[in-house]
Amino acid sequence: MFNLEINGTMHEVDVEEDTPLLWVLRDTVGLKGTKFGCGIAACGACTVHVNGEAVRSCSFSVADAVGSQITTIEGIGGDGLSPVQQAWIQEQVPQCGYCQSGMIMAVSALLAETPNPSDEDIADRITNICRCGTYPRIKRAIRQAAALQGGN
Repeated sequence: MFNLEINGTMHEVDVEEDTPLLWVLRDTVGLKGTKFGCGIAACGACTVHVNGEAVRSCSFSVADAVGSQITTIEGIGGDGLSPVQQAWIQEQVPQCGYCQSGMIMAVSALLAETPNPSDEDIADRITNICRCGTYPRIKRAIRQAAALQGGN
């Protein structure tokens, strides 16, 4: 039995200690916004925040998450849309949309740490894969979100 704080709510989960956090979020807790992509922490579709850090939840065990504040795409905006989500809409970033929850989580973590990221910061930290190739829109949305947050 593990107690996890997810999006500000405590959840008691009965899973094996090596269960990936991704499957706990999706299958046990029922939060379907975090996506499975590759299962080897390469694509970033499963990105969530653990204590504010972007983490690939497919390779992060539930045992390692205990005692942490976990935030998923469902919790990123509180009662509304976060600046990153607003920018995503304004810049019409998604095509298929599959990678977008993980991408938004990665960008949110970047902007929390680096409010006005350089192109190099973006390239170094946003390693999520978008199979539709909307990278120019993603970069514009990152700039727009930074402006919305007062970083630019």
